[in-house]
Amino acid sequence: MVTIGIAGGTGCGKTTVVNQIVEQLPPDEVGIISQDSYYKDLSDLSYEARCEINFDHPSTIDFKLLERHLKMLKAGQPIDQPIYSFAQHNRTEETLRTYPSKVLIIEGILIMTQPEIRDLCDIKIFVHADSDERLIRRLKRDVSERNRSVTEVLDRYQHTLKPMHQQFIEPTKEYADIIIPNNKYNTVAVDIVRTIISEKLAQ
Repeated sequence: MVTIGIAGGTGCGKTTVVNQIVEQLPPDEVGIISQDSYYKDLSDLSYEARCEINFDHPSTIDFKLLERHLKMLKAGQPIDQPIYSFAQHNRTEETLRTYPSKVLIIEGILIMTQPEIRDLCDIKIFVHADSDERLIRRLKRDVSERNRSVTEVLDRYQHTLKPMHQQFIEPTKEYADIIIPNNKYNTVAVDIVRTIISEKLAQ
């Protein structure tokens, strides 16, 4: 199994990069684990209380469970990946049965903040985009897909997303094996990643 960690700030284009890599691989040979699925269970809190939580801080992620699941997959065992609801700011009761695959992609803004997760990645990628581009993408996504208001998105960006990016996410760029500039469609960098994957699978 080749494990690929893909990190970068909110709205940097991680999903686009993931899709570009996946498109060139047989569907039955690649699996995806999203950091977002591993937000801690907050069922003991009210919806109003959950809305006040800074979900861009590493403490909100159950990295122990993520680490255990990654080790299980690398050992050839299936896992039950949690499913997260952005509308409710909480895990759902459902899970997604996920099986080992030749290529496993782990994506999320905070995955490289944890040495235990970094050590499980054969290739570490940081997707970079300018802050204004990331804000625009985040605004469009949260309004259209997550029922957020423009005011809510901008307020969250100013008070949590931006400072958390500067404190936790941007510094993890130093751990990356590959940095992909993603202010626009970047085919060369993705082609390089696909070549590296093919070489590792052939070993």
